[in-house]
Amino acid sequence: MPIAEGVSFDLTLIWAFVIAFAVLVYVVLDGFDLGLGMLFAVEPQGRDRDVMMNSVAPVWDGNETWLILGGGGLFAAFPLAYALILPALYAPIIAMLLALIFRGVAFEFRWRTTRWRRVWDLAFIGGSAVAALTQGIALGGLLQGIQIDKAARSYSGGWWDWLTPFTLMVGVAVMVGYMLLGATWLVMRTSGELQARMRNRAWFLGLATVGFMGVVSLWTPFLQDGYYSRWFGGLNILLAVGVAAAVLALAFGMFHSLRVRHHDYWPFLCSLGMFVLGFVGLGYSMFPYIVPVEITIWEAAAPRNSQIFMLVGAAVLVPIILAYTALSYWVFRGKVDPDAGYH
Repeated sequence: MPIAEGVSFDLTLIWAFVIAFAVLVYVVLDGFDLGLGMLFAVEPQGRDRDVMMNSVAPVWDGNETWLILGGGGLFAAFPLAYALILPALYAPIIAMLLALIFRGVAFEFRWRTTRWRRVWDLAFIGGSAVAALTQGIALGGLLQGIQIDKAARSYSGGWWDWLTPFTLMVGVAVMVGYMLLGATWLVMRTSGELQARMRNRAWFLGLATVGFMGVVSLWTPFLQDGYYSRWFGGLNILLAVGVAAAVLALAFGMFHSLRVRHHDYWPFLCSLGMFVLGFVGLGYSMFPYIVPVEITIWEAAAPRNSQIFMLVGAAVLVPIILAYTALSYWVFRGKVDPDAGYH
């Protein structure tokens, strides 16, 4: 396994873990936030929309801190990967960032006007949907592979290489999964008729999410030879069976807690568990490549001194971010009061 000159194996691996952790935290935290925005489309009552938005008002902007950490960490710790991935995925990434900005503006402005509230609600729905779709497309584009010129250390593909049936399918899968997170979040945070409707929606969204996870899992190994051998070569198939069984067990727990036990917290926790397992599975498929299956994390890593300098900062900042994130969720825990909220 090639290791770039002067780069410590341990430091490179640590930075790969830090970035993967930041992306995972972003997905599970901002995922329910984006899913809630898409669920606005099926909840036309203004009062219910207010309650839905109030459930994330104290935490929604802090969730996106992790996206900045992941993107900035990739640029700083793996500059070659950043230089190769960004040109290949410019279109979906720019669309995602614009959607997140437009969505944030809509979040603030819908409280400031009555006349234009429906317009800002549509902007909130559209921004959430586009952000979720493009995140899935970017993931699919990375998984299916990026054409690079190793000699020139540059992207050699076309502008539309990211647009394939696989990437579109992954984009829709991410949208459905985020809506599942949003629905189970609202089961946990709301009560009454809104909670009952979200239980029903979470049931069908859960079925769709499990189906999409199955399709992605069966399709991905055939995108690259390395993926297939990683999951189905020799005894590795036992790991694939074990991960699939764990996902199905979590799905069963979610469905059971939705319809039989009527728990408020377990559906959300089980859906989070499904996302974590899916993320870990994708990471296992790609490792040790950061640009599948062309560039390893060691080949793309920054110089050792740069990694050490940044790691000192990360060792201070990441615990602080985790602490204030946990504190905000703890302070604003419990059910949302329909008569109080963000103004």
